[in-house]
Amino acid sequence: MNSVAGKVAFITGAARGQGRSHAIELAKAGADIIAVDIAHDLPELGLGYPLGSAEELAQTAKEVEALDRRIVTAQVDVRDAEGLANAVEQGVAEFGRLDIVAANAGIAASPVPAHEITEERWTQMIDINLTGVWKTVRATVPHLIAGGNGGSIILTSSMAALRVYQGIAAYSAAKHGLVGLMKTVAAELAPHSIRVNTVHPTQVDTPMVMNEELFKIFRPDLTNPIREDFLAASASLHALPVAVAEPVDISKALVFLASDDARLITGLALPIDAGLLLK
Repeated sequence: MNSVAGKVAFITGAARGQGRSHAIELAKAGADIIAVDIAHDLPELGLGYPLGSAEELAQTAKEVEALDRRIVTAQVDVRDAEGLANAVEQGVAEFGRLDIVAANAGIAASPVPAHEITEERWTQMIDINLTGVWKTVRATVPHLIAGGNGGSIILTSSMAALRVYQGIAAYSAAKHGLVGLMKTVAAELAPHSIRVNTVHPTQVDTPMVMNEELFKIFRPDLTNPIREDFLAASASLHALPVAVAEPVDISKALVFLASDDARLITGLALPIDAGLLLK
């Protein structure tokens, strides 16, 4: 078992999807949780799907507490550096330490050619999916160093950082950027025994993926693709007979990277892709 017993994990985007799954699986392995999420919608982003809610963040807390682990939550936008810093400070004050950082929060994009993306949409994507992760790192690293126990930082990137998906240039640029950030921070923090890695999921069964706007990325030949159209297209990309990953598939890998079992693994971009790169 990849135990993280007695450790404390800070997780962004924890209201649902992969973030909630990370909180649950880390709690099962013995960690206490500091969970943050914007926990309200941002209609101005025009995403085509709702963001997590305060009620969903509260449900994450209930599920962690049902595992007899402690959790504190905060509603924070990852673009808000002060809010992130305050959430980390409050969590560390409550639990006395910080060991694991899962920078998971992010948004998806509607498909549009790179030269047609508006400056506003480009900026929003980079601000949330790249700069928001850097702000998470900046808020948490001082606590990891001060703890003197080493640590593990896992950044959620995407297979869009390892292969081409047309129509999502801003998203791909942000996710590619996370690999460069990860490798640089991994080198900088290695003397402190703090490991830094990225995970690169294939399509995962979450609200961010299971919506009509994202379906169009995989079925651009159809005007209004439905779930079944997407699942067939997604399955065709994988070497393994799998249409989509489940959030727990990503969480199991994350718990391993967070644990002492992965103590020599740093600077790694880990595909969790059902063999997508093989095809």
